Formats: sequence, C-alpha cells, structure tokens
Amino acid sequence: MTRITRRMMGASALAMIFAASFAAAQAPQIIRGTIDKIDGPTITLKQASGPDVNIKLLDNGKVFGVKAATLADVKQGEWIGVGAMPQPDGSQKAIEVTIFSDAQRGVGEGFKPWTRPGSTMTNGTAGDPVASVNGQVVMVAYKGGVQKTVIGPEAKIRMYVVGSRDDLKPGAHVSIFNPQKAPDGTLQTARINFGIGNMAP
Repeated sequence: MTRITRRMMGASALAMIFAASFAAAQAPQIIRGTIDKIDGPTITLKQASGPDVNIKLLDNGKVFGVKAATLADVKQGEWIGVGAMPQPDGSQKAIEVTIFSDAQRGVGEGFKPWTRPGSTMTNGTAGDPVASVNGQVVMVAYKGGVQKTVIGPEAKIRMYVVGSRDDLKPGAHVSIFNPQKAPDGTLQTARINFGIGNMAP
C-alpha cells in the first residue's frame, strides 16, 4: 500500500466520521412517555425508556393533539413532514408522514437527518399526489429544494390538531421535541404533543 493510498483511505475515514457526527448533531432529541402527574406548568413524565423526567411547559407553550390519518388526508398544499429512507433512484421512501395543522405551517422546514440511522426528514408543502405502483408519489417542496417522496401503504400517517393545556392529563401519551435546559438545569419546552385515541405521538 502506497503512502498516497494510505492518505486517501485516512481522509475517507475522517470524512465518514465527520458525516456521522454531523448527522447525529442535527438529529432532534425526542422525549416520549406517559404523563404521571402535573403540578402547575411542570409535567412529570414516565419515559418509554429511561428515568422519570420533569419538564416545564412555557407560559406561551403550545399543545397539539396527534391522531391517526390516511393517505387520502395527504392533499396538495398541506404542510407535511416525511421521515424516510433514501432510495437508489434519489427518491425518499416514506416511513412516517405527519400532516401539520395550519397553525404549524412552516415548522421544521427543510431537508435534514432524521432519528433513524441513515434516514431523512423533509418538511415542506405537499404537491399533488400521483398514483404509482409503489404507492402515492408526492413532491415535497421547501425553501431551497424539493424531494420526491413515495408514500406506500406501509407508511405510518398521522395528523396534528390544535389542543390546549386541558388535554394534558395523567395517563396521556406525549412527545416533546428538543427540550431546552434552563439556567437552573431544569428542562422546559414550548410544545407538547399528546396522542388522541390509541395514538402514541
């Protein structure tokens, strides 16, 4: 093995490590669990995995319900988020599709790494769905780009609806994206999602 070859292999390895680190840094932190108790703005959450955690919902915090939806609910003009796996032809094969409420239009806009290894998340405006042999093909447009997305029958589809603090009760399944640590070390969030029916957000 020549010195040049070794240098090239070393550079490639460093590039792969950097890419993996970048993806990990960009992927959102998500806390999921069940509400154990509520004390004013502070919610004690029993995590799906991990210890109980206390999180404060900020005074201007938003609450959204999450319910099951179908492919028919993915319509042109809807603001959606698609967790997917890249395909050899450059398209994105949907694993999970979220239809946001009008109040959430613009949230998370862009194309970025998702929580699963190698996966992506695209948030943008849905184009007119077109039927294909693998499901519906939807072009998801965002500022600076567009992603061809294939939504098959196996994709999990859900929909957000505007809720209120009154919907947060012990036993409710909730999810919290990117909680922030306050100067005193406590966690706080500006948004909590709760499941409607049997949905775990």
